[in-house]
Amino acid sequence: MNTGDETGGTGPGEHTGPGEHTGQGEHGEPRYLLIWGFLAVLTAIEVAVAYMSGLPRTVLILVLVGLAIWKATLVALYYMHLKFERFRLIVLATIPIPLAVILVLAVLLEYAR
Repeated sequence: MNTGDETGGTGPGEHTGPGEHTGQGEHGEPRYLLIWGFLAVLTAIEVAVAYMSGLPRTVLILVLVGLAIWKATLVALYYMHLKFERFRLIVLATIPIPLAVILVLAVLLEYAR
């Protein structure tokens, strides 16, 4: 029975079933080379900051940890495709972040003694 709808009853961007797409895509392709270039620039900044001898050690550590978190976020969003996932999956992936922050703070406090 043909209803006259060539798409099979699904509109643009709607799923036809679990794990299936209509072929029109829900998002554009990530620009992997652009993100890679940005990660390379952040790495160069990390190396430059690490060799700056004039910075206090605490500031140096905080800047390096901040840059590492920024890079990890970019990798998670674009290379792990979390930017395009449902909210529940994003929450599931971000729950360990506070635990990692607590671990880093514990190590920093232990180092400061």
